[in-house]
Amino acid sequence: MTPVELSRTVLHAVRRAVDAGELHVSVPARAVVTPPGPGGCGDYATNIALQLARPAGQPPLRVAEVLRPYLVDVDGITDVVLSGPGFLNISLHGAAPAGLVEEILRRGARYGHADGPDGSVVQLHCPGDLRAAVVADAAGRVLRSQGALVRVTAEAVEPEWTAVLGVRVDAVGPAPADLPVNVRPVPAPADPLPLGRDAARWALLHPAAHDRPRIGDEHLAQREDNPLFRVRYAHARSQAAARNAADLGFAAEPGPVAGVRELTAVLADHPRVLAAAAAHRAPDRLARHLVTVADAALPFLPTVLPRGAEKPSAAHRARLALAQAVGAVLAGGLSLLGIDAPDHL
Repeated sequence: MTPVELSRTVLHAVRRAVDAGELHVSVPARAVVTPPGPGGCGDYATNIALQLARPAGQPPLRVAEVLRPYLVDVDGITDVVLSGPGFLNISLHGAAPAGLVEEILRRGARYGHADGPDGSVVQLHCPGDLRAAVVADAAGRVLRSQGALVRVTAEAVEPEWTAVLGVRVDAVGPAPADLPVNVRPVPAPADPLPLGRDAARWALLHPAAHDRPRIGDEHLAQREDNPLFRVRYAHARSQAAARNAADLGFAAEPGPVAGVRELTAVLADHPRVLAAAAAHRAPDRLARHLVTVADAALPFLPTVLPRGAEKPSAAHRARLALAQAVGAVLAGGLSLLGIDAPDHL
């Protein structure tokens, strides 16, 4: 069961509890499932009971107790344990990365995106500042990935911001009286344009909006202490694995892969990160998540291909599929930030 399927299962459990008269709430459009946090257990956890507690007029723990029986009788779920104020910790039968990898490969770079428009309309307006324009542009991209209709406006945009950094806005000029400036990160201390599109956008987007970005050649360095390099290098390694596997005559096939729990957990967390980045207008959350994915993937990627006289096996095909899933997540995330994901470095 993939995270997307589990999210639907949780919503179905809520619907069953409502139909049975045990909960009096509107069924939400989405249920967030993530790897368990501190104090949790199992394969995934959901905070749906905390989300429904206020509209249900019941404590979160009581809502979780109501939902638990509707989850434990679902095929593929072996146990549901309550923790904290009302988290539901879900253990899956034979949990392995195969289902997750299949889902990522099916969706490709759109893994974690909404299936269609959600009816929400968001207006982003920023001052005539380069970092603000880049953040608004990236936030708009992430919001659109989650189904929102977005309009981005700025008080001013210089031609080189578009020519060099690919900044796109829908209109330039003062905002309407009822629309205040709502994207105002700390400005950059120096001109990032000499860094070029990819490094400059990363330098402006990777720090949180309240942090002052560092503008320097460190963003161009091809070494391990450069987070952008690690992300793009992990993507390039995933693409190289696919090319080399083709030369060896074997293709990817999702299956069990041992010793990759941390990697599969951060891949499974990608849809939640996208949703949070959209909700908080914070593309920096996505940037830092891509670094986490890359750091979890880099020790794994050298194990994908056969070594020496070793023949390709089912294990190698499963590792290759996982490597391709890593590449899809990194490429999709970088694209939302407006940054290229080259196949070669």
